[in-house]
Amino acid sequence: MTVVPAFLRRTSLVTRIVIGLLLGIVIGVAHPPTALALGLLGEVFISALKAVAPVLVLVLVVASIAGHRGGGTHMRPVLMLYLLATVAASLVGVAASFLFPTTLVLKAAGTAAQAAPSGIGSVLHTLLLQIVDNPVNALVKANYIGVLAWGVGLGLALRHAGEATRAMLADVSAAFTRVVQWVIVLAPIGVFGIVASTIAGSGLGALADYARLLAVLLGAMLAVALLANPLIVFLVTRRNPYPLVLTCLRESGITAFFTRSSAANIPVNLALCKRLGLHEGTYSVAIPLGATINMAGAAITISVLTLAAVHTLGIQVDLPTALLLSVVAAIGACGASGVPGGSLLLVPLACGLFGIEDSVAMQVVAVGFVVGVVQDSAETALNSSSDVVFTAAACARAERLAR
Repeated sequence: MTVVPAFLRRTSLVTRIVIGLLLGIVIGVAHPPTALALGLLGEVFISALKAVAPVLVLVLVVASIAGHRGGGTHMRPVLMLYLLATVAASLVGVAASFLFPTTLVLKAAGTAAQAAPSGIGSVLHTLLLQIVDNPVNALVKANYIGVLAWGVGLGLALRHAGEATRAMLADVSAAFTRVVQWVIVLAPIGVFGIVASTIAGSGLGALADYARLLAVLLGAMLAVALLANPLIVFLVTRRNPYPLVLTCLRESGITAFFTRSSAANIPVNLALCKRLGLHEGTYSVAIPLGATINMAGAAITISVLTLAAVHTLGIQVDLPTALLLSVVAAIGACGASGVPGGSLLLVPLACGLFGIEDSVAMQVVAVGFVVGVVQDSAETALNSSSDVVFTAAACARAERLAR
């Protein structure tokens, strides 16, 4: 009885997740009925993440802002880096789609027939309504823009609260962080259930039909992670960016790849920032904020899937329209939720630029769910690791200017 706990203590979370992944493939191939039933484990794991993540963001933002007492935070450069990186990622996705044009086998959208924005005016209207959403509704529906707005407002309102109140907020923040860490410990079981049910339901060839699309998505994300982001960091810090970038990909990106939630990866990023010796007043606000608005991977997903539909339908795209798509994808990405699959329903927004009907756009969303087994994980890894990369870059820039 003591062998298993001892084994678990000796192995890292990533090792346990890989074991769960391999076991899921084996069960999915060997006994599909059992594998489909095990899908409940994955559903419970994802539901647990969705349940705790919005509350975590609210509590962390409130506690961070309320507890801040000056000290020269570097939030303005962090925000600028988040915005620049998201637009750059969208441009990379557009460029990759033109260099390696992809077509889709469009099928019925099925369960993806949810309402989605149809134009840039619509998405801005939606974002404004999200900001002023009822806080309870925002938490229930995982409206992270609304959660962030209420977190900032409550944090500012509590800036002049007593020491006991600020200490209580810090304790609550630590408690929710610990709960998320407990959920993440269950990731191997969740991954086991997700993989087993996916393989049983779709077969090993489920992703083969969309291998080219998946390759373009992953290639664009790798280009951003290993080329675009390091270039931005170098221009800001004037240092070799790769030690920082690779550390963040290893320490943050791998965990985010398997949890598939930027919000759930916040505790991992906060711990990494602390180990890197970053300014606490900056990263305690920048990391929760980045989990909501720093969505380079989402921008790539939106632009690549949209252009895949465009190529499938034989629509011609000129340079100004491609640039407009990049901007729209970046804006849409900022409104994507920080939970698994959060960016896919923003695809019809970009499709609307090319006059693609919602019925067709929703079929593209359905394709997104097929490749999302890998795409969403890679997207989250890029999003979450970038939060630490740019927070560290902003802190390094401030240190350089202060000398």
